[in-house]
Amino acid sequence: MRQPLVAGNWKMNGSAASIDTLMAGIKQGLAEVKQAAVAVCPPYVYIAKVADLAKGTKLAVGAQDINDQESGAHTGEVSGPMLKDVGCRYVIVGHSERRAIYGESDDDTARKFAAARKFGLTPILCVGELLEEREQGITEDVVNRQLDAVIKLEGIKAIGEAVIAYEPVWAIGTGKTASPQQAQDVHAFIRAKLAKLDKAVADKVQILYGGSVKGSNAVELFGMPDIDGGLIGGASLTADEFLAICRAPN
Repeated sequence: MRQPLVAGNWKMNGSAASIDTLMAGIKQGLAEVKQAAVAVCPPYVYIAKVADLAKGTKLAVGAQDINDQESGAHTGEVSGPMLKDVGCRYVIVGHSERRAIYGESDDDTARKFAAARKFGLTPILCVGELLEEREQGITEDVVNRQLDAVIKLEGIKAIGEAVIAYEPVWAIGTGKTASPQQAQDVHAFIRAKLAKLDKAVADKVQILYGGSVKGSNAVELFGMPDIDGGLIGGASLTADEFLAICRAPN
């Protein structure tokens, strides 16, 4: 039985004051979250603060990105050991914004995935198609390619030690959401692909959905057999809305 996971991706949002308020609200409502594991991924500069505020709770902390190198002359970058040192458990790799805005390739993502595992972090591997790719009917081809880059570098067993997040790019921050069946179809495709390589890995790995998830649609989305929770963007910036999503698997 896979435990649901709800992870908030705060992206480039927040201030010290707003995070105090947000974390106070989340912590106050965590007791009502019975089934799901819960994590938040703040901007780098607030990770240590959030990790400190999360002490003594079930709330895990993650980062939004990682460099594939351990240390060295990489100005502006942050390494796995640094993230581990300030209290991270998870790290997002391959988010569509990293791929689209910063030109990160499937191979770049695979190296970041490997770095996360090397330094004791759990990667949340994002995969998903653009609107034009869905309209062309090549969603599965795109997702297959993105997964294969990681499997080729790290092997199928590594997937069992990670989290996958299916995020259709056309549904991120747009207010559009894949229907529960559309999301389930891709999640089922991912799990079936993995099962051909290693059924135990496929049965174990959490596959999250991300893309305009809200308290109002989370129950239906998370009720699908292959959807194990969500990677939540904008809705994770409001405690009440985020907690409503976290309670959806209850």
